[in-house]
Amino acid sequence: MTEPHIVILGSGAMGCLFGGLLREGGRNVTLLDVWQDHVDAINRSGLRMVGFGGDRRIRVRATTDVAAVTAADIVSIHCKAHQTVQAVQSALGLFHEHTITISFQNGIGNEETISRVLQNDSVLGGWTAMGASIVEAGVVRNYGEQPTQLGEMVGGISERARLAADVLSVPGLPVQADGNIVGGMWKKLLANISLSAPSAFTDLSIRDTVAVPELRAVIGKAFAEALAVANAAGIKLPAGDSSQILDGILGESGTGANKTSVCVDVLNGRPTEIDVINGVIVRLGREHGIPTPVNETFLAAIRGLESKYLGPRKGS
Repeated sequence: MTEPHIVILGSGAMGCLFGGLLREGGRNVTLLDVWQDHVDAINRSGLRMVGFGGDRRIRVRATTDVAAVTAADIVSIHCKAHQTVQAVQSALGLFHEHTITISFQNGIGNEETISRVLQNDSVLGGWTAMGASIVEAGVVRNYGEQPTQLGEMVGGISERARLAADVLSVPGLPVQADGNIVGGMWKKLLANISLSAPSAFTDLSIRDTVAVPELRAVIGKAFAEALAVANAAGIKLPAGDSSQILDGILGESGTGANKTSVCVDVLNGRPTEIDVINGVIVRLGREHGIPTPVNETFLAAIRGLESKYLGPRKGS
């Protein structure tokens, strides 16, 4: 693969963070998103990246027109979980026999959704502890350099996973192939299920959320429930302390100053990804007979907030 073409499908905060760093690292990148003002700003003045690494502008192609994008060698998917089907269906022309498709989305189950749309089971899983937020159209904030991993959903490290990791790993974005990517994704999920909802219903940053003793205690209970569910579901978590992801994003060099994506969605009146975060724990807890009262409360609280601007859920 010479000069592989990387398409970022869903170029919001995390998509722009990945795409911007990849382009800055010399990679051939196209950002694809539906937000016209955002795309126009990037094409007009470059993607402005602020925060960690300094304030600079990165010249990178961006478009809302998938028909204008040539077939991709690597498609890195960063759209919201509830947008996955529509996003992938709209971009089917990007995928060919040898395209490497990777989901770096929040939650559990996105890879299966993408595979159903593409009618194959070759989608790689991925997770990242990086953090980003959109400041305004064309401007993304980087909260720090953190680990990113990808790998085969069936386990083991394949040649294409090594290749994808090599291509995607650039200064500021360290990417590794992982032989237990499902375990890594669950380790990230353990952090998300603990922090996403509390940040959203308090409108606090991650660091400020855990600074409240009562909230920190409840966060610990949600974490313990999710860990029990993972064990019951037979998830092989990475070796070591399962709270290391939490420690990393709360550290001074981490992304603790960031608000969670669920919080940002609530603030902007958008559907959240709570169903693929806490909702997964509640569903699997019921399947395996594991009580999850804290996660059920987190799920209910976010659905209540959503109902204020989205109206009642269908079927409820």
